[in-house]
Amino acid sequence: MAFSKSFPRTGEKYPVWEEVELTKEEEKQQEELARKENIKILKQCLDDAKQIIQENNLKAYQSDIVKLAISLFEKQASHQIYWKENKAKDKFNHK
Repeated sequence: MAFSKSFPRTGEKYPVWEEVELTKEEEKQQEELARKENIKILKQCLDDAKQIIQENNLKAYQSDIVKLAISLFEKQASHQIYWKENKAKDKFNHK
């Protein structure tokens, strides 16, 4: 099932909701963009976590870094939806 989202198009009195559907290719492209961005963010957060540990003279437990990685991974699905919604909004605005 392809990703779709409804947007209001202003009418005379009431908005008319128009559904925009991404093609499989567009959906896959947005998933890949989200994946690349999540990896970039994960690497930045890991670097930040290591820096915070060093600056505060804390013991660098790998389990803490893994917990951070898991938290970011759990956000991946919501980020994919965000990217898909943005693409659908772009398509809607260009109509």
